[in-house]
Amino acid sequence: MLKRNWHYLLLLFLLLDLSYSFWHYMQFALDGDLAPIVWPSESYARLLHDPFGLGVLLDSDVYAAPNRFFAHYTIYVYFRYVPLLLQKLMLNPVDSVYVACGLLKLAVHMLVVYVLAVAVSNSVSVLSKRFLVAAALITPFFQTSGFNNAMGIIDWSITYTAFYALPMSLLLLFFLPFLRAALHGEPLRESWIGYVGLLGLVLLLSFNGAIVPAVVLIVCPTVLLLCWYRRFAARPATEPVWPRALRALGDVPRILLVSFGLFSLLSLYSMFIGMNNSENLWVSLPLAERYKRVPRGLLYLFTGYYQPTDKYGYTFLAALALANVVAVWRLLPAPLAGKFLTVFKWLVLFAAVYVLLLPLGGYRSYREYIIRRDTILPITLGLIGFVTLSAYYLLKHLPRPAQQRYAAAVVACLALFTITDRYKASESNTCERSLFAQLAASSEPIARLPATCTLMDWRPVTDYHQSGINAELLHYWGIIKTPKRYYQQEELNP
Repeated sequence: MLKRNWHYLLLLFLLLDLSYSFWHYMQFALDGDLAPIVWPSESYARLLHDPFGLGVLLDSDVYAAPNRFFAHYTIYVYFRYVPLLLQKLMLNPVDSVYVACGLLKLAVHMLVVYVLAVAVSNSVSVLSKRFLVAAALITPFFQTSGFNNAMGIIDWSITYTAFYALPMSLLLLFFLPFLRAALHGEPLRESWIGYVGLLGLVLLLSFNGAIVPAVVLIVCPTVLLLCWYRRFAARPATEPVWPRALRALGDVPRILLVSFGLFSLLSLYSMFIGMNNSENLWVSLPLAERYKRVPRGLLYLFTGYYQPTDKYGYTFLAALALANVVAVWRLLPAPLAGKFLTVFKWLVLFAAVYVLLLPLGGYRSYREYIIRRDTILPITLGLIGFVTLSAYYLLKHLPRPAQQRYAAAVVACLALFTITDRYKASESNTCERSLFAQLAASSEPIARLPATCTLMDWRPVTDYHQSGINAELLHYWGIIKTPKRYYQQEELNP
């Protein structure tokens, strides 16, 4: 019986891992961008009234995040309503906020696993053996702790999760039918539902920040050009060049031409209006200096500079990809090996171009060396996808003895990532919860709180004038009875 139903053990592993991840996602403190987006602050309120950046186009206005409407609007709506809905389900106000954070992160987590598993296995059924094998190969790479600072997909910050992982998960969903066509020969279906879904994702993702448009402008025009050229080269050379080129363009699948073409145009527009982002003026650094910092950023990414416990996490991931390249080249049949080596070459080329373009996106002081887990996320997902895809096919096509040895090596590697992803007490929001309780219990018109940890901010709030938006949102959620301002001060030792 176990021989026939072994895949249910994989399902159990996935459910346990998702449960652990959800519990862990609820433990992180709230970040400093949440309240200004949800309430919102004066700078972000302008954005919510101009979703497509027309103020930039028509009047050359400069304001915060003009090409991030849907990222901001998602957080704005979600945290306006979901915590209050959870309170109706008998959660207390504080718990409702942390549970809301956990649910959003878990939803993104599950979407990325699902899309990658479908792309790898070509099975949409979550109970199929093929899907469960692929999902089990992917899941250990989701580091909620462990290697998170180096290769994390779901960020501890809920706003960074909404700004990076969420749009990237939806971009993977957009690419899914095309990935299945390229990897498994699935036909591209041109139903009206498919068109509506793809075009809806195009509109939503084009105004979701700089990362998605950058990926799109590397991938989509390249794919269109290659598809066109193959059809151009296949037509009789005796045809005149321009008619031949136009007929080749007409031979490109319509769904590919329309969706990729529109996505490219909107992404160009998004990048253009993003040039008038006032947040890029916070700290200015010359472009040449930004490029000088990239090699050090890459070095720190691979050697664990950001946090000692993350040491070599990204190195392990890259090493797995290279090891699978060697295994594919040596052990798989030549036609299949050639296909995988081509995929890897395109991934390396994409990574190189993407890294070269990163400094053009501006500079942030908290991202000192340009390269960080959030900006590098598209490459991280590409590496995870390639490792999973190549491992899946090696397990499927290797002869029995080699298959068993390879399976043992895969289990050992995935166990390393699973064991490393352990909970750290420093990630607990216990201190922030205690500050919420002290603020709610304070009878002072302006509450004085200890600076033992942050309270809905990136650092302790030392000026009570800076706590106004936080206080309004805490009152809206019902955590405090009145929008009481506060400041934090170090406790003096007696």
